Amino acid sequence: MRDALDATPYDALLLLSFGGPEGPDDVVPFLENVTRGRGIPKERLKEVGQHYFLFGGVSPINDQNRALLDALRKDFADHGLDLPVYWGNRNWAPYLTATLREMVADGRRRILVLATSAYASYSGCRQYRENLADSLAALEAEGLELPRIDKLRHYFNHPGFVEPMIDGVVQSLAELPEEVRDGAHIAFSTHSIPNASADTSGPVEGHGEGGAYVAEHLEVARLIADAVRERTGVDHPWQLVYQSRSGAPHIPWLEPDICDHLEERHASGVPAVVIAPIGFVSDHMEVLYDLDTEAKAKAEELGLPMRRSATVGDDPRFAAAVRDLVLERAAVERGQQVTPCALGALGASHNVCPAGCCPARAAKPAAAGADSPYA
Repeated sequence: MRDALDATPYDALLLLSFGGPEGPDDVVPFLENVTRGRGIPKERLKEVGQHYFLFGGVSPINDQNRALLDALRKDFADHGLDLPVYWGNRNWAPYLTATLREMVADGRRRILVLATSAYASYSGCRQYRENLADSLAALEAEGLELPRIDKLRHYFNHPGFVEPMIDGVVQSLAELPEEVRDGAHIAFSTHSIPNASADTSGPVEGHGEGGAYVAEHLEVARLIADAVRERTGVDHPWQLVYQSRSGAPHIPWLEPDICDHLEERHASGVPAVVIAPIGFVSDHMEVLYDLDTEAKAKAEELGLPMRRSATVGDDPRFAAAVRDLVLERAAVERGQQVTPCALGALGASHNVCPAGCCPARAAKPAAAGADSPYA
């Protein structure tokens, strides 16, 4: 074991995730949490919940977070990093507010947050920061001493996030029939969001056309495609595609949809497809249903050989990347010079979300950023 690593001034890491039902009776209450304030009737929620009922009413995300917690704790212990790891969810137990209350009771005063979303967007970053602000407001109303909370930077281009996905694509290509393997197309898939949200994602100055959300995904797709070419000797064509649209039909969302894309690729004569879900940290419901169920069924209907590559999940390299990000941010807070680890042309993301970053339609307080009311 190496010498103990220094996470000062931080005294805890909080894994912050979406949450998911863990049984049939949880599905509708969970969806009520997700859609609170939108006035969606319970009968409609039952229809939406059919995706969950197909899998016994259980989302895989909570078990995957437990596995990631174990991986983080093992990595930290193996490398002498004495930093306790907690877990809180946005929409299901363990709820964020309850976890922060526990952390305060344990004496935690400087908390780093790891969100299970690697990219800049309202739903992937600022909404989590709004959740943190809501929870801090609840603790403040209870008269508790509030901890200072910071959020780890976006890690979409950290090697520990990208390299496991490269391996997954290479393995999926190897699993295709040999006669179609070299001609296979790679569909890099992520969650669709409204065009307006994509255009305003990231800092106010943005990252060029499409905003940070699209630019960051395109960068990861290029990194993976380039690495796959180097490892296999084959230059596979690829495209960024989208899935899991949930908005009103009249509002433009990012396209093409994965199933439409499969139809188009098949019509153009592509002999096989590998779907790489680069927008997701783990195999939660959007991966399990939208890719492993719907997209798989569409490929079978078309007679199109398809494989779906692995997400990062609890890969030890991702746990090591989180450790690296923790130590990087801790050193920055101590005033040390740091060279952040990042692949590709975009470089490392900002440590502190700027004011106005990834705005919502209605302004709400957001913690762990330059515009936080809880600095």
